[in-house]
Amino acid sequence: MEFKNVVFNAARDGKLSKLKFFLEHRPSTEVHELLRTRIQGATPLLVACRNGHFQVAEYLITKCKADIELTGSVNFDGEMIEDAPPLWVAAAAGHEDIVKLLVEHGANVNSTTRTNSTPLRAACFDGHLRIVMYLVDHKADVEIANRHGHTCLMIACFKGHYEIAAYLISLKADVNRKSGKGNTALHDCAESGSLDILRLLLNNGAKMDVDAYGMTPLLAASVTGHAHIVEYLITLSSVSNRERIEALELLGATYLDKKRDFMEAARLWGRALDERERVGLLKCPHRSLILAFENSEEIQTRSDLERTMADPDAMRMQALLVRERILGPAHPDTAYWIRYRGAVYADAGDIRRCINLWMYALEMQQLMLEPLSVMTQSSLLSFAELFAYMLNKGITGTCDIGGDMLGIFRSCLKELENAPKEEHGKMAYHKMLLITLHMACLLVEYFRPRKSAPRAVLASLYKLLKMNAKGRDGNGSLHLAVSRESSTIGRYPICSFPNRSLVYHLLDLGTDVDARNDAGDTPLHVAARNNPSHAELLHILLKRGAHPDIRNSQGKTFSQILWEQSKETVNLVPFVSLQCLAARVVKDRCRPACIPPHLVDFVNQH
Repeated sequence: MEFKNVVFNAARDGKLSKLKFFLEHRPSTEVHELLRTRIQGATPLLVACRNGHFQVAEYLITKCKADIELTGSVNFDGEMIEDAPPLWVAAAAGHEDIVKLLVEHGANVNSTTRTNSTPLRAACFDGHLRIVMYLVDHKADVEIANRHGHTCLMIACFKGHYEIAAYLISLKADVNRKSGKGNTALHDCAESGSLDILRLLLNNGAKMDVDAYGMTPLLAASVTGHAHIVEYLITLSSVSNRERIEALELLGATYLDKKRDFMEAARLWGRALDERERVGLLKCPHRSLILAFENSEEIQTRSDLERTMADPDAMRMQALLVRERILGPAHPDTAYWIRYRGAVYADAGDIRRCINLWMYALEMQQLMLEPLSVMTQSSLLSFAELFAYMLNKGITGTCDIGGDMLGIFRSCLKELENAPKEEHGKMAYHKMLLITLHMACLLVEYFRPRKSAPRAVLASLYKLLKMNAKGRDGNGSLHLAVSRESSTIGRYPICSFPNRSLVYHLLDLGTDVDARNDAGDTPLHVAARNNPSHAELLHILLKRGAHPDIRNSQGKTFSQILWEQSKETVNLVPFVSLQCLAARVVKDRCRPACIPPHLVDFVNQH
């Protein structure tokens, strides 16, 4: 391994002479193996391409016959790019000479990363026009989109690279193509503030279409606060009076919340009111019936606006109402600012108002978004963090949150219950299961002073067990409850794992104490591996019937793992039955064919 590190470091640092010294006189098979070795995810050729060491790359390709399609992981701006081929890396880093070297030696110009990003898209991202033109000249496909459906033109527009966008359009790149979420290149321009490119797109047939959230490029510019884009688009004849007015109203909400410019927000809202009066499109009375909005009513007239300007909190509520009306309650921007406003109220000590706002946002997300949505999980995690903070600070007396906590726990169960079967065990499902278990811990902690949890809480915990939810690596609820790795879930600490109170409740409700994960580990194995100092936890599992002789897929019992981890032992005499002792003897001394079929599984556990 030390020799492999030397080769890797020499390639990374551009030390050609050192590389030749180590590789020149070695057998080709050994050289081949060294060049396929990944360190921190990358091969020697990949790091040479990443750092622009042309001579090293040329030597590895021409003399050492390095595989020019062998992928690996490289870091760009703090993001790890997985399964990146050398050509993608060189194009992304802007090393034109290495790009040409790779293509001349047969590199696939349309090779992709794990996210289906091509070398051409990588060059478009960082504005390397000469590389873009070279790759196109060598048959790069301008229409290959990444896994999200974003094309080379879209990313050039989003990053504001006018010359690349113009070049791609000259090649007849589809200016109206939609991504997986329905946005077009016009949306990308509006979000990034690239007015020159936006004009270019419109002059080449781009249409003002809507994305999956019903957002036009005009509304996208309003949400991101690009006033110059808004002012340009509202002059177009294709924009209706309503679209023009709503863009001004939404831009006002953005100025208020994002830029904290109350005066500009008021000016824009006043301008929208004047426009409504001018074209005869008066605002319909809109009083929110939602508890979270405290029956606030949108302003109707200039005099309403003037009164509202005297109350900053009322102005902020107007911004929420505007977003809810124009974008809809489940739009990410609407949900974000509802949650943000709730957090502000929580910081000011108004916990009830915070919970009401967050509850409303969560209800809309679960109604409108697919199960396991990142946004929904973020809302549920925020609730868990809030409740943990309240319990730690002992401020629950001023706000009885037992019912709220149970409601959020049930919302967690709803996400797990509605998740597609193919998502079970994947990262999103695993995270949702962890959030659910943290909420379960908080519930148990909240009701602990009352000696026993209410029937409704126990019923919800039992429902979790009946789901038989499995997280990453096939770990069930009890596996996760005894694992210290379950503690880390978000930015802020919530519950500490292993959690004995939760373990007791899961066992009382009948969870399988000997359930196995994909590695054949029972909760005993997990507890022994992750928490060797938690002897009490091991005794809890053993007293509740955990089988001490069960071996995992590696043939190890929990006590063997415990000894390897900490050189500690557990007195197993009180937990071993005569059946287990007999099974050990039978397994050691009897041929498998002599064991009755109905006892084979039991004997093999020992």
